[in-house]
Amino acid sequence: MKRWIYAALLVAALAAPFVVYPTFLMKVLCFALFASAFNLLLGHGGLLSFGHAAYFGSAGYFCAHVCKVWGWPPELGLLAATAAAAAMGWVFGLLAIRRSGIYFAMVTLALAQLVYFLALQLPFTGGENGLQGVPRGQLLGFIDLNDNLAMYYLVLAVFVGGFALIHRTIHSPFGQVLKAIRENEPRAISLGYAVDRYKLRVFVISAALAGLAGATKTLVFQLASLTDVHWHLSGEVVLMTLLGGLGTVWGPAVGAFTVVLLEDQLASTVGSWVTVIVGAVFVACVLLFRRGIVGELAHWRRRVALLPVHRRVARGTEPATEVAAEVAR
Repeated sequence: MKRWIYAALLVAALAAPFVVYPTFLMKVLCFALFASAFNLLLGHGGLLSFGHAAYFGSAGYFCAHVCKVWGWPPELGLLAATAAAAAMGWVFGLLAIRRSGIYFAMVTLALAQLVYFLALQLPFTGGENGLQGVPRGQLLGFIDLNDNLAMYYLVLAVFVGGFALIHRTIHSPFGQVLKAIRENEPRAISLGYAVDRYKLRVFVISAALAGLAGATKTLVFQLASLTDVHWHLSGEVVLMTLLGGLGTVWGPAVGAFTVVLLEDQLASTVGSWVTVIVGAVFVACVLLFRRGIVGELAHWRRRVALLPVHRRVARGTEPATEVAAEVAR
């Protein structure tokens, strides 16, 4: 059943640029990948990072520099920026995983602020002006990415590849160990798992995918700016993840779509009040949908599926042991 759903979503995504403005869709896909990468770290690894914008923005700067100054093609720029984000994630992860809880979050925030300061002061980043006029170039030497349709399908391919990697990671033995660490770290240690090694690996994967999203966004808008490394973006990706559903597969993508849609539609009408409105929507969702949009829908579907079981229990026609087994399934 899930394969049919994924196939339908893929067909809809392929047809979407003929109905919706492609630039808006590309922005949604970039932030959806960013939020999904963050959810891999927090929702499945249990590690709250307040500095994920560092990988998103620094990869964008790196991709902009190698494509604009060194003249690299876009595919090499994306790969190099992703590798740079992974290397940064490895270094920062080695420092951050030595602490846990709020101390882990504060270390990531401090390191991200260091990256922001470097982006502001280093000469090749362009300071407050950023790196503008980044060439999209030609993919594989013959696909002109200045065509918005071709650029959209590249962004879609990047998102599908990154999402597939996240999905495979979650449902692999590695992902199950991450879940065990998130739920009960002392027990995972007692079972013989090298907890720090697993934390570092998921940190690097998350940073690499966040960097890939940032580099792709830089090619889309042909700009790398301080906004992409600012702490505000780190908070925004937390908002997207919680709004869509923490720990769910599709929740971060839905949350990213919701936030980007609100910002895009409200920016021209309410101006700076868009932040207040998005915050109010977030508060309302937290109060009414504590599991997030996708989390609440999944919970409602499970309740509907178990409704016949509850009715059999109420009538006393089902043994308690069989009911418990069915609920567990």
